[in-house]
Amino acid sequence: MIDWNAIDTVLFDMDGTLLDLNYDNYFWHEYLPEKWGARQGLDLTAAKAELLPRLRQRRGTLSWYCLDYWSAELGIDILELKRDLDHLIQIRPQAVELLCHIGDLGKRRILVTNAHQKLLDVKLARTGIGVHFD
Repeated sequence: MIDWNAIDTVLFDMDGTLLDLNYDNYFWHEYLPEKWGARQGLDLTAAKAELLPRLRQRRGTLSWYCLDYWSAELGIDILELKRDLDHLIQIRPQAVELLCHIGDLGKRRILVTNAHQKLLDVKLARTGIGVHFD
């Protein structure tokens, strides 16, 4: 059981914790290969075969999370493509209720994420969850 009296601040991750990962997974595994591949004259299968290993190679590095890095690396505006799909950004079930409950307990709520600032702005604008953080 959590001793809420001993806690004054709760840190929340964003992607996969408060927000569903479908948006990001679909973008990186389907939409980006489709759009990037079309610019390279590749069908989806060939684009994935070339692009996905490049993406995996950067996983775990700071550049993995940097939209500017990927835009320069791939020659395509990643933020623009991300905005194309912003309708897929979804809050996970009961995330808002949890944020409200923690606030009602008088605890500070802090968002901790390694998301690129530009994408963070898109996600906060789309979901409105930013109002729940201190």
